[in-house]
Amino acid sequence: MTAIRSTEKMPNDRKDVITPAQCRAGRGLVRMSQEQLAEAAEVGEKTIADFERESGRQLHIRTLRALRAALEAAGVEIIPENGGGEGVRLKKDRPKEADVI
Repeated sequence: MTAIRSTEKMPNDRKDVITPAQCRAGRGLVRMSQEQLAEAAEVGEKTIADFERESGRQLHIRTLRALRAALEAAGVEIIPENGGGEGVRLKKDRPKEADVI
């Protein structure tokens, strides 16, 4: 299984994953704790803490995809690097906050 270091640039064929900064910002937008994201993505809370801290720990692509999917389900839109920098924003049709947390 291919792994990617959290500090590495996302390869072009891995645009369906997420960066540590996008993860932190996305959680902030929907007021989601690391614990809540861990539960939603079915990964360990330490995995998220290490990833967001950019500890150099390698995460499997499937873990990065699970984090992204959980944030997207909560109403976060992941914006890929497109010349203006990667980012996140709230989806227009996001679920109500009470439905997410």
